[in-house]
Amino acid sequence: MTGQRLSGKVAIVTGAASGIGFETAVLFAKEGAKVVCADLNEEGTKRTVAKIAEIVGKEGTSVPFKVDVSKEAEVKALVDKAVDTFGKGYRKETRAGKH
Repeated sequence: MTGQRLSGKVAIVTGAASGIGFETAVLFAKEGAKVVCADLNEEGTKRTVAKIAEIVGKEGTSVPFKVDVSKEAEVKALVDKAVDTFGKGYRKETRAGKH
């Protein structure tokens, strides 16, 4: 583990299945945050969650969530998932985008 600067915090990271979003999710987890890994690519988010568990050394520090951030109802469901799973005190990192 790198540090605990984000201990007690919850992060929502969109685009977490790959690239910058993946790296952001992993870094936040290393710093002690609970992470909701969100992306349209559901299998990718599951791989991110598995990698976080491997690096951090425990499960339950992150959860996958399939979301289309262009749909307001899905974004609301994403925030609800974060609060229901980990409680309040979250930050959002948006890394989703088409390349």
